[in-house]
Amino acid sequence: MKIFIKKYASLLLLPGMLLVNACDDFGDVNVNPNAISTPTPDYIFSKSLYDGTAVLANHASLLLGNMQYTTSYNDVAGFGSKYVAAQQLRSSSVFTDSYPNQINEITEVINAVQDEPANVNKLSIARIWRVFCYSRLTDVYGDIPYIEGAQGYIQGIYQPKYTPQSEIYADMLKELQEATAALNSSDVSFGVADVIYGGNTDQWKKFGYSLMLRLGMHLTEVSNSTAEEWVKRAIAGGVILQDADIAAIRNYNATGQTITRNPIAYSLFQSDYIAGNGRTNPEGGKYQETFIDSLQANDDPRLPILSIVWVDGTPNNDPDIQQGMADDINGSAPANFGDLSEPNPATVLLQSGLQLIFTTQEVNFLLAEAALRGWYSGTPADLYEDGIRAGMRQWQIAVGAAGAIGSQDVDDYVAAHPLVTTGDVDSQLEQIYTQFWMGAFPDATEVYNVYRRLGYPALTPNNYGGNATGNQLIRRFMYPTSEQSLNTTSYNEAVQRQISENGWVTDNLNGHVWWDVNGR
Repeated sequence: MKIFIKKYASLLLLPGMLLVNACDDFGDVNVNPNAISTPTPDYIFSKSLYDGTAVLANHASLLLGNMQYTTSYNDVAGFGSKYVAAQQLRSSSVFTDSYPNQINEITEVINAVQDEPANVNKLSIARIWRVFCYSRLTDVYGDIPYIEGAQGYIQGIYQPKYTPQSEIYADMLKELQEATAALNSSDVSFGVADVIYGGNTDQWKKFGYSLMLRLGMHLTEVSNSTAEEWVKRAIAGGVILQDADIAAIRNYNATGQTITRNPIAYSLFQSDYIAGNGRTNPEGGKYQETFIDSLQANDDPRLPILSIVWVDGTPNNDPDIQQGMADDINGSAPANFGDLSEPNPATVLLQSGLQLIFTTQEVNFLLAEAALRGWYSGTPADLYEDGIRAGMRQWQIAVGAAGAIGSQDVDDYVAAHPLVTTGDVDSQLEQIYTQFWMGAFPDATEVYNVYRRLGYPALTPNNYGGNATGNQLIRRFMYPTSEQSLNTTSYNEAVQRQISENGWVTDNLNGHVWWDVNGR
């Protein structure tokens, strides 16, 4: 019997469905009595939630450096902060990891439940989660396999076409509108298989509308009227305003399988901070001085929550001794490497901590922007303050007492950082999203989207020798080289279309995705 294995990054076949057999019919002899012929959507849904959240760690490995939270003296590990040309294809890993996992899994769930009227809640929740997963992909790559994505096993589409990002956004917003409208509390849901909300349809509706708010706001610079339409629709639907409704995976543990550990904490710990001494970090990583300097200059009470220096073998979170590492150090550790700041083991590296997926902090900052644009009746200064306070609370939500910040410290910080409403809209947006940058760590993905859309926070790119961007922050990720050889026609069509429409030169780190018109 001949066995042919066809592997394409965007084929999206389920594990175990990659083998195509060309042999005689051996009847029951060829049937595995232990195999599952009918998928159980609840199990696959759980896996898609874990995998869809785990991809945040892949984003983090690239974007924490790019958004100047962390860096490394090692050019390989420090690619995100140095943009080293020899490492640029590392940016393809999010594409490669996403399609065979959460994209394929959530598509399988949808296929399994879509024809059963009693499963309307399962279908609607799965559609919302699929939008979340696809939005993370298209926002860093631009055009991606979408309409024909995940159709390898079902429809035999082994070389899927790339859908233009403008069409992807239109469909994702339509999907959110339809899925949120269809949710109801009277029909069955995923229950315990839902490791985010436990099957609570009201909370999934708020998550869906919050995602609609985020994606709608992404469109402000490319189509202001479309952005306004969807932002208003999301707000009217009801977004996440209470901490109890934060989207998060809450059942991670530090001793189980990798998939059940907080993905960003696990990734940071395993790659760099496992030694726990501040000196023998395998990848040479530390906090970047831009981030630590900013927290210190603003007397941010999160600094001792986030950062420590190892002193005599003990993690010390005294704010006065925290010091970040420069992003232009090349090849070997600086003399003071052991005295530089790194993530706090009790908070940032806590593998049993919650992975926050959508927070009240982000919602309030988005509402503040909507109010500034005249799309919402709230007061920008009040919403800005609510966003700051929510950002201060979320560490205790994520990791417990080790993340708690005293109420007086929060009050003092808010009093020292009011929104200056006498400035123009841009200056107020800069304040809002600089605070978001300081509070969103360690999830840099949406910070990256805001930076590309508005240019805030106003980060200074690293002028590092041999970089791939011409001393600019990375604007997008690169497609895997496997797509060039195994999905050649679709890949070439997508690149040429984006060269024509979006001002690309080629498939590189400087290309702008469709909605990113800032700085073109």
